[in-house]
Amino acid sequence: MLDTVTLRRTSRISSGHLWIFSNEIVESLKNYEPGSIVRVFDRNRQFIGMGYINPHSLISVRLLSRKEEPIDAGFFKRRLEAAFLYRKRFLTDMHAYRLVYSEGDLLPGLIVDVYGKVMVVQLLTLGMECLSESILNVLEDVFKPDTIVLRNDSQTRTLEGISLYKKILKGQLTSLPVIRDGDIDTEIDPLEGQKTGAFLDQRFNRIYFASLLSKGSKGLDLFCYSGPWGCHALKVASEVTFVDSSAKALYWAERNVRMNALAGEAYFVKEDVFDFLKLRSLEPTHYDFVILDPPAFVKSKNNIKEGIKAYGELNSMALSLLKEGGLLATSSCSHHIDRNIFWEIIQRSAREQHKQVRALFQGSQAIDHPILIGMTETEYLKCLFLEVRSA
Repeated sequence: MLDTVTLRRTSRISSGHLWIFSNEIVESLKNYEPGSIVRVFDRNRQFIGMGYINPHSLISVRLLSRKEEPIDAGFFKRRLEAAFLYRKRFLTDMHAYRLVYSEGDLLPGLIVDVYGKVMVVQLLTLGMECLSESILNVLEDVFKPDTIVLRNDSQTRTLEGISLYKKILKGQLTSLPVIRDGDIDTEIDPLEGQKTGAFLDQRFNRIYFASLLSKGSKGLDLFCYSGPWGCHALKVASEVTFVDSSAKALYWAERNVRMNALAGEAYFVKEDVFDFLKLRSLEPTHYDFVILDPPAFVKSKNNIKEGIKAYGELNSMALSLLKEGGLLATSSCSHHIDRNIFWEIIQRSAREQHKQVRALFQGSQAIDHPILIGMTETEYLKCLFLEVRSA
């Protein structure tokens, strides 16, 4: 018999949210087995849904279903097949894509990325870790990948009280997979690269930005990682300078530039981006475009103020380096920085540099990272393309 949870209030959950916080639960949390499945009810004993519980986490319950049904292999087979059919319906290229985007696919705590015949799985929560045998068996049976990599090294797991590890569960990585990103080939490392090896969420934004560049233009790719933004730009631009503080990232970026036999000049600078921009802002060097795709500076609500300051400094310095009519592609992947805050950051940065900016495009994460309208946390990526002129 499954344990039950009673909610003090239900309006947020009834609107489509999947998280139940510890202070919303009537019962004492110490009575529940961590990672176990629970049935959730309101105060009137009306059934709300099924989920897994972690009494030691602020997010104590994450809902998996609004129906009373077994959370077993059959459940995961239905969910995973539905996720695949969604991608098949809306993606024209199924070579590299996100198969499961956690809450966006009603599977909170699970990420699955596909790179050709390599599948990378992240189990981010204790509940998903406890259900991992069923999940992995279904992934193997339904999708039959040659290689399965477990990337359970996200710090999110630490908050859930579970260990960090990564390993190859099936197959091998004797050679790294090469994925097709639009008309660019990109080599990725599913075991050692950032996240699951690549950032699939920006791929449509990268392709579109490159289409806006002028032939022969020169620009910067800041926080370049393995260089996908800059590689796309080099299909048009005559020169791109790739900047990252990681020597390994620059190694991958240089390999990807060479692999695509791009005609433009590519320069690789190992330096902290803040330091790089501060030095460049003292020189009369100006660029036709700047790509600014930094990591998430805001990990929690407690450091929003510091994050806003960091985003502001970056965008202000980037704007100062652009020629009249230059283009800035700027992003934030911090979900605590919403669109309104991001706009305000850009506005302040433009005022500081006495620039007039026009928004050419306002984007978000790719379609295989679906956003639940009832759960704003599923939208995290903000991407703006700006044209910059003197005020």
